[in-house]
Amino acid sequence: MSYPDTEVTKALRSALAQQLADEGDLRSPEWRNAVEDTPRHVFVPVFYRQAQGGWEAVGAGDAGYFDAVYGNTALTTQVTDGAATSSSSMPGLMVQMLEALGVEDGDKVAEVATGTGYNGALICHRVGDENFSTMEVDAGLARLARARLGEVGHAPTVLTGDARAGFPGEHLFDRVIVTCGFDTFPYALARNVRPGGVIVCPLGWGNARLTAEADGRLEGHFLAGGSYFMKVREEGATGAVPYPGEPEAVSERAVAIDLSASRSDGFGFVQSLVLGAIGEATELDALGRPNGYRVWSRDGSWAHVQDGLVRQGGPRALWDSVEHAHSWFAAHGSPERERFGVTVTPEGQGFWLDEPGQVVPTGRI
Repeated sequence: MSYPDTEVTKALRSALAQQLADEGDLRSPEWRNAVEDTPRHVFVPVFYRQAQGGWEAVGAGDAGYFDAVYGNTALTTQVTDGAATSSSSMPGLMVQMLEALGVEDGDKVAEVATGTGYNGALICHRVGDENFSTMEVDAGLARLARARLGEVGHAPTVLTGDARAGFPGEHLFDRVIVTCGFDTFPYALARNVRPGGVIVCPLGWGNARLTAEADGRLEGHFLAGGSYFMKVREEGATGAVPYPGEPEAVSERAVAIDLSASRSDGFGFVQSLVLGAIGEATELDALGRPNGYRVWSRDGSWAHVQDGLVRQGGPRALWDSVEHAHSWFAAHGSPERERFGVTVTPEGQGFWLDEPGQVVPTGRI
């Protein structure tokens, strides 16, 4: 059993709900009631924070535990081979996505990436256990989430599997929420959504709100604000893109854009669409200031920017793609994230600005 629910923990989550409402993330009374009634500490009995030499566990007996659990904070909840492999997302981001779903009474709702089960508990509170299904690739996490949901009185359908292949059987949902990061939306999952249904899904550094059209397309705009979910992964994996090193066969030239411009949040979102699945690392000087940047992809391509030069190699010239996208971004007035949209079909996905005809030049050059 987890730490008991007390008047203190109830007051803490009431304060969290008020904070989320004051910040504009929590708008509807139904979701506010869900936040106020659902004890997050049951789903996060322990979280991990980085400490010198690795990670340290923080539980109910440790200073700062309850402030963190009932703060608007993302918490690492599983570490595998030194890498974070599961987390409880920021409550503010969770409720932004839940509000964007536009859930109606009686809707059938599905979740991809059960994680701790806390987000699922909020959904159960809103639509009822019988109307909610969730799928988690990690069997251990699915087992824990099912138990913790039961501890707070919920018994939805909790499945173990990779939702990129879709939910099993003839499941059709009115709403689908994805709480792991995709670079490409898996179209097999679209077949589980009724025409007119809505999907809210992280793509790159943004959350897309997609509507299932009668012709099979998924289409819609990105929501305002960032989205930095852990990448979708397979059982036992971390989801990280392995660093390929820097092979000898490279090109070197002067960079055409300032490193700080390339790392801005607004353009970082566009870069995440352009490059797809990547790994990246910022290098710091002795004073902690950024002075270098590395980016690499699963196909072995890589780029290293430092001292005004870029060295790159592999099948794709990654930094050329970054600079090409940055030129387009600047020429269009550095548009806000919510002006971007995406169309998903069986053949793939494409990004656009304002309307589907204005294509974002992802290029992948």
